[in-house]
Amino acid sequence: MKLLICNDDGIYALGIRALANRLTEAGHGVTVVCPDRERSATGHGLTLHQPIRAEPISDIFADTIVAWACSGTPADCVKFALSAVLDSYPAFVLSGINHGPNLGTDVLYSGTVSAAMEGTIYGIPSLAISLASHTSNQFQVAADFACEFIATLSEQSLKQPTLYNINVPAVPRDRIAGARIARQGLRRYLETFEKRLDPRGKSYYWLAGEVVEEIEQPEHLHLPSRIPTDVQAIRDNFITITPLQYNFTDVQTLMHLDRCGGFDCLAF
Repeated sequence: MKLLICNDDGIYALGIRALANRLTEAGHGVTVVCPDRERSATGHGLTLHQPIRAEPISDIFADTIVAWACSGTPADCVKFALSAVLDSYPAFVLSGINHGPNLGTDVLYSGTVSAAMEGTIYGIPSLAISLASHTSNQFQVAADFACEFIATLSEQSLKQPTLYNINVPAVPRDRIAGARIARQGLRRYLETFEKRLDPRGKSYYWLAGEVVEEIEQPEHLHLPSRIPTDVQAIRDNFITITPLQYNFTDVQTLMHLDRCGGFDCLAF
């Protein structure tokens, strides 16, 4: 299959190298287009007010892999790849393997998830793959799982292009409890802005914080209790698979407002 791979950790990240080389070993045609430097937490930003520069890269990946480094965001990279690099759309867009988890509300800020979401917007089934550790460099289990997962998906009749957000525990293969479908949990941060002074005495601020994880979600979502949150399942050493979509419409509130006549009482 023809595959497009991106990330937000940059062209030199070990995670994207492990993923691209593993998929090439499996016989897939792989093209890599990713940022020329780390672009973590850029969300779905696009570069509109300055040019995007891109150049072919060699000597990082397997010889058969076509690789480009792009000055833009992860979403820019996918747009550039689909419009200027590839002659036809790939079977899948894969983003990762990210160095660190993308759980719960992390997906709103994640460049990894946004790159995969861009593929979904173009009608291409996409995967965002993350290793749930900022310190471990053991990406092979995640790469192997991604390879098996797209093989399984390719054999199924997908009703619509979907983004699968996949998080892999940073443990040896024999300690992984399995793979589970999971719902998006909540993952919040107790944030602080640390004030510092530069050498000229001018102040600047550095964002820091501590993760505050909340497992449960509001009951009004009416999701089966047997389906764990991604936050909970990753704690139990499960690989988590969470289907995501780009339509943010709050269907529950929309239907409630429609039944109640909306805001017809407003004098506008």
